[in-house]
Amino acid sequence: MKANWKAYLALATICLIWGTTYLALRIGVESFPPFLLSGIRQSTAGLILVGYFLLNGSRLPPWKELKFHVLAGFLMVFLGNGIVAWGEKFVPSGIAAVICSFMPVWVILITTLGGHEKPRALTILGVLLGFTGIAGIFSEHLADFANPDYAAGIAIIFAASFCWALGTLVHKKKNAGVNPVFSAGLQMTSGGVLMLLSSPVLDDFSHFSPQPSSLWALLYLTLFGSIVAYSAYAYALGKLPASTVSMYAYINPMVALVLGYAVLDEKLNPSIGLFGLVTLAGIYLVNKGNKITAPQGGLLPVLRARIRRSGR
Repeated sequence: MKANWKAYLALATICLIWGTTYLALRIGVESFPPFLLSGIRQSTAGLILVGYFLLNGSRLPPWKELKFHVLAGFLMVFLGNGIVAWGEKFVPSGIAAVICSFMPVWVILITTLGGHEKPRALTILGVLLGFTGIAGIFSEHLADFANPDYAAGIAIIFAASFCWALGTLVHKKKNAGVNPVFSAGLQMTSGGVLMLLSSPVLDDFSHFSPQPSSLWALLYLTLFGSIVAYSAYAYALGKLPASTVSMYAYINPMVALVLGYAVLDEKLNPSIGLFGLVTLAGIYLVNKGNKITAPQGGLLPVLRARIRRSGR
């Protein structure tokens, strides 16, 4: 069954807006502690969405369902988003977006592990081609690894990418029966509150002095990066295969690299542009492979079975 056009419009919205949020995040953390910035952003956006649905007659799901929204919020918002903000204190916005584009690779690996079906050869070829393009872009910055903070930022953003992929699958498997935008609000609220609670421990407030540019970045991240784009992401996940939705992560780096170059004078040259085209070719092949078949099964059913056996 073909997905409706609204789902693909939501996916296009994600590709555009989340490509710009890496720039906004980089500007925001110049004068804001990263977990405080992301905590305000996500909890505010989440409470607005949750409040809207509650005022219009919706009810919170029972805890046996709500706990999976909280888990997805922990993985995607607290870890997947919060530690990216920390990493961007030391890593250019375009490179952060490049690292996060590995997310589709994690999705495919997780859904394949323990599953009964394997991705088609065309999908694998597309992933490899996209990976090659991303790696080519990344190779332009190898000299920066001499800086320990840069290397730590790279490692933490890789970890964030994996957490976001795992949270995506939790959301995909456990979101049945709940409006996807309401679900997005629940996830943002839980993840945002966790970041605010963690901020006094994880953030450095010694040089905290909010500047107007960071405040504008926070406003943009809250309204567009969270309320609009995260809602679109939740909607698309409810209508499309997770591996198809995850392809947004290949588009975001292209947007982020161009904006980082135009606004913050980050590195961009013909070689990076060529590798960007290679990445887009990989996206096409993955999407073409997914139209033929989508990965089924995966690691999560195996984990759920083990949890049931343990009595949790």
